[in-house]
Amino acid sequence: MGTTQPAGRNRPLSEINVTPFVDVMLVLLIIFMVTAPMMQQGVDVDLPETTTQPLRMQEEPLILTIQKEGKYYLGRSEIPLSELKTKLEAIFEGRDSKEIFLRADSETPYGVVVKGLAAAREAGASKLGMVTEPE
Repeated sequence: MGTTQPAGRNRPLSEINVTPFVDVMLVLLIIFMVTAPMMQQGVDVDLPETTTQPLRMQEEPLILTIQKEGKYYLGRSEIPLSELKTKLEAIFEGRDSKEIFLRADSETPYGVVVKGLAAAREAGASKLGMVTEPE
């Protein structure tokens, strides 16, 4: 007769070691936390604060950014005021909606903002939105 071994002595170990998985997840979390703030696009401006709710957009909006130094930007490229109207006309020709959003620094002089708005209106903008930050 043979000797019998107690049950469970030579069974394979069926527990999963999750320590390497947790280590990898923590490293990925740190990487995403560091890189997420760098993924924002646009030109740095100090936006005024309001209590309005954010707009939900379905297509890529056209954004005119005005810095307090009087510089105008469409997207990320700086546009001189003398060329702003012609650039906007060219952009509006290829678009169905002629809406534009204005991002102006809260310390920008009123006259500089009005010149940008006038150029947008002369180019054919039918809708104008102002970008603000919630309080």
